[in-house]
Amino acid sequence: MSVNRSLSDPVFRRIARLADEQGVRAYVVGGYVRDHYLRRPSTDIDVVVVGSGIALAEALGRELHAKVSVFKTFGTAMVRAGGTEVEFVGARKESYSRDSRKPQVEAGTLEDDQCRRDFTINAMAWSLNGDTFGELVDPFDGMYDLEQGIIRTPCDPDITFSDDPLRMMRAVRFAAQLGFSIEEETFDAICRNAHRIAIVSRERIIVELNKIVLSPVPSMGFELLELSGLLALIFPELHALKGVERRGAHAHKDNFVHTLKVLDNVARRSDDLWLRWAAVLHDIAKPLTKAYDRRLGWTFHGHEVVGSKMVPAIFRRLKLPMNEHMKFVRKLVFLHLRPIILSEELVTDSAVRRLLFDAGDDVEALMTLCEADITSGIDAKVQRYLANYELVRRKMKDLEERDRIRNFQPPVTGEVIMETYGIGPCRAIGEIKEVIKEAILEGAIPNEYDAAYALMERLAAERGLTKKA
Repeated sequence: MSVNRSLSDPVFRRIARLADEQGVRAYVVGGYVRDHYLRRPSTDIDVVVVGSGIALAEALGRELHAKVSVFKTFGTAMVRAGGTEVEFVGARKESYSRDSRKPQVEAGTLEDDQCRRDFTINAMAWSLNGDTFGELVDPFDGMYDLEQGIIRTPCDPDITFSDDPLRMMRAVRFAAQLGFSIEEETFDAICRNAHRIAIVSRERIIVELNKIVLSPVPSMGFELLELSGLLALIFPELHALKGVERRGAHAHKDNFVHTLKVLDNVARRSDDLWLRWAAVLHDIAKPLTKAYDRRLGWTFHGHEVVGSKMVPAIFRRLKLPMNEHMKFVRKLVFLHLRPIILSEELVTDSAVRRLLFDAGDDVEALMTLCEADITSGIDAKVQRYLANYELVRRKMKDLEERDRIRNFQPPVTGEVIMETYGIGPCRAIGEIKEVIKEAILEGAIPNEYDAAYALMERLAAERGLTKKA
């Protein structure tokens, strides 16, 4: 595809004509240009104007009868044209103070503006003026880096990252999203400036971290975060999983490496952000529960319980949402060993009923996580686990169709018991309901009202309750 065809949307010719009428130079710059060459869809267009970006945006808005959002503090304006957003900004150069990533801004040239960009692949521009329409302006060889799969800063990387430390997270994120490598000097500068991440808000950091989690091979991003020293600063609990401890003939696996394998396995199966976060956190408590037994070797008893209790605090600190997404991740961390235990033992109906009851509508996500958790290098062991998981899945399907266990409530409610025996809330009601629930889960009675009511009558009689007249 030629550059001119990439600018076939009529809005570009309108901008070109208006820019020529105003006597200013205008350029499409950044992600829209990059994504064209990567053959990735993009609807957000950034236009740099050597002059007033706001004036050009307002002229376009008048012509299109479109709303123009002006942000005078930042010298930017946004025009929404159909499904496309065009942001205009005047070309500028920036300077920073040591304790803030908010720059001091002044008017500049196109080259000044390209120099302030984070990476060479994001500093390429297309001219929008009539005499040079569609010409590529690439002073930092961004096209070469794009073709070679390289993340590199256009200027001194130490200055780039010290000025705006969030760019270190963005470097890792782009590498993970695109499968690129970070150029050596650029990566060394990230290592030297990792401590500067402290001035970046957690809200900004989590946006980039979520994009890494959602990348095609998220382990790539987390490995770069670990190697650079950033992970220990922004996510110390995950960093703490790294390493292997040995005693005599016993050594445990590197739980950081294992976690990344599980995350990649989940990523191959699902695009769900929160299921991927469950993979990140499923073994997060292993450093806290690690113990050595001379007979058994290294153990991590109860790590699923401790880990589930850690989830809310981690979500809160990372500025992840404290809502149903956190509860979903906490539940999966708590339950992630249950299907594994079932796959190792004789799969009983009652055990599968309990799994269905406890997991509810999240049982499929749980099974996906557990299948991803099989990371053994012994192929026969992997195949055995997968075969047993398939048996668990078949039993779940059969029992769900027959017993309707998922998310069930005992057929006889507390209200029914109180009304039948003319009593108010009391301990006996909770005991009766619990016995009925256990009887259904054990398969002693079907999940039906008549069977549950008959059991209620027997349990009430044992407790000396009589039906009201």
